[in-house]
Amino acid sequence: MTGPVKVDVHMHLYPSAASGDWWKSGYEIWEYGDKDGVTFSRFSGTVDDALEAMAEAGFSHGIVVNLLSVDLFREEALALLPEDLHGDDRARAAAEIEATMADRFRAFNRWLVDALAPVRQLTPYVGVDPWALTPAENVEHLRDMAERGARGIKLHPVAQRFEPGDPRMRPVYDACEELGLVVLSHTGSAPGGEPFAEPAAFAEVLRAHPRLVVVLAHLGGGSWRQTVALARAFPQVGFDLCEIVEWTGAPNAPSDEDLARMIREIGPERVMLGTDFPWYDLGRTVELVMGLPLLSSGEKEQILGANAAGRLALDV
Repeated sequence: MTGPVKVDVHMHLYPSAASGDWWKSGYEIWEYGDKDGVTFSRFSGTVDDALEAMAEAGFSHGIVVNLLSVDLFREEALALLPEDLHGDDRARAAAEIEATMADRFRAFNRWLVDALAPVRQLTPYVGVDPWALTPAENVEHLRDMAERGARGIKLHPVAQRFEPGDPRMRPVYDACEELGLVVLSHTGSAPGGEPFAEPAAFAEVLRAHPRLVVVLAHLGGGSWRQTVALARAFPQVGFDLCEIVEWTGAPNAPSDEDLARMIREIGPERVMLGTDFPWYDLGRTVELVMGLPLLSSGEKEQILGANAAGRLALDV
């Protein structure tokens, strides 16, 4: 493979095309405001889709992150029930979904690590939600997942409705330090204005867990103006630029120049490429990164993959 190493640190995969299509259609991207010309991937998000997309764009490696959310899992399970299921039968099915939510979470993570075990190009990060499992159950599940090949965890404090410093998460962070698991978390604004995933909300965790390997996604998303201050206070933290790089110029997003300046102030060596696949296209994301102003060609090429390979100890 010629050219710079390309690594996608932020991909989502699903057991079926139907499941992936549901997640793509139901996830509202609102925080940047309206923008014409936003381009979305044609893929649904199966493992085969990911490998095809990576081959087309010349990527050597990807990190697949599981998003777990009680509310979203419930919505998906109900949406995928047979259309001809009505009345008491539908009510019983809904009750079964609710009663087995913890098992569904565990099963989704097990599917991910087992599906990717034979796929050298893809590394699994499993989902953690403090509402789905108790702290002790989350730690026990993480130990099992790490033994099966998980290399990190994914958090989405907005969708999961918790703050990063929630006491229920402390044992999880301790376990991640012990097991050498990376913590990759969504950052951005919440529809209700809660500070769940604003960059500043992570300061408490970073202060209490200085050895934790943390990647904050989207460079702060709609709360991007907080990102540089957090990066300066905690130089050990890494970032990915997925999604926000597609939305530059929208009312609540940075311009291309703002984004490039933010990357320069953080340190280009701390920023990694991500696509939120299957939402966004790998090749187009590469083009957007290479088109940013202010950064040198070498710095952009590091962002494409070398930063991730070194910072996250990937075999690329």
